[in-house]
Amino acid sequence: MAEAATTSPSAAPAGVSVPPGGSGPSARTATARVRAVTGSYGVRLAVVTLVALTAAVGILTYGNPAAPGSSGFWVIVRSRFSSVGTILVVAFCQGVATVVFHTVTNNRILTPSILGFDAMYRVIQTGLVFLFGAGTLAATDGLGKIALQSLVMVGAASLLYGWLFTGTKADLHLLLLVGVVLGMGFGSLSTFMQRLLTPSEFDILSARLFGNISASDASYLPWGALVCVAVGAVLWRRRHVLDVVALGRETATSLGVRHQREVLLTLVLVAVLISVSTSMVGPMTFFGFVVAMLTYQVVGSSRHAQTLPMVVAVACAALLLAYFVLRHVFYAAGLVSVIIELGGGLVFLVHLLRKGLR
Repeated sequence: MAEAATTSPSAAPAGVSVPPGGSGPSARTATARVRAVTGSYGVRLAVVTLVALTAAVGILTYGNPAAPGSSGFWVIVRSRFSSVGTILVVAFCQGVATVVFHTVTNNRILTPSILGFDAMYRVIQTGLVFLFGAGTLAATDGLGKIALQSLVMVGAASLLYGWLFTGTKADLHLLLLVGVVLGMGFGSLSTFMQRLLTPSEFDILSARLFGNISASDASYLPWGALVCVAVGAVLWRRRHVLDVVALGRETATSLGVRHQREVLLTLVLVAVLISVSTSMVGPMTFFGFVVAMLTYQVVGSSRHAQTLPMVVAVACAALLLAYFVLRHVFYAAGLVSVIIELGGGLVFLVHLLRKGLR
């Protein structure tokens, strides 16, 4: 099965194998020119990884007021390490979840947020403030709340997937439609409860509804890193199966892959990754989409043995660079997620309009 899956992507349909940067001659020429300059896949991966490492070192050491090598210097470095660790966990979750979600949906326009995870996070936070007051958010902070919140998201997603994928009428499009409807329902419920809050409660809640890397808790990192390692190991072992799933239901079934089971398992893993990322820093709707688009352009292949490592490197480099620039140049580290979502939303609209016009 591994041999068939490894050699199949070259014969995959255009919707699977063509990088989503545009199918015109100019886009293909520009992509080919970039690959010719940067060399082989290994060189490109090494360059992106070096950029990420440089940005991480810059975040840890740049602007440190203490003398290099002194005890105070290392105290400040350790205090900044929680932000770097959070960035690595979030980048891994968002990048990997988006790439495999594109694989099982066979559509590179969709993002995991279409399943309603961001809206579910908002309704949970809003419900806590609405029912128990703004002080509940601070009183319940901790690993227990994060774990419970993630379990609720994953449990709801697993029940939804299990219900929709049992029987003979399993339909991925129905799943996406239900996800959109649930997201709209959760969003409407959140808006209704927010309108009934006092101005002070609404201000406190608003700070939680925007992703904030600087406000992350270092105690969450071991738990988040453990989840990333476990899910990453499962997906890496199944990378060849994912190559076959990307060819479509009929082709995957004819090659001996249980398509329905593989899609269900992958969606549950996507739910785990997105729930971890959302619970740690809040919603990030378009970040995964942007780094996935960049990865497809850089790699030029749909093989998951190449896209999965590259998307992790690209996501880490992009988020670390954005955090470094906004923290040390513009002194606005709290706006990292806001800027990324703004830029990601614009990229999404441009990409959508270009595909629609063609």
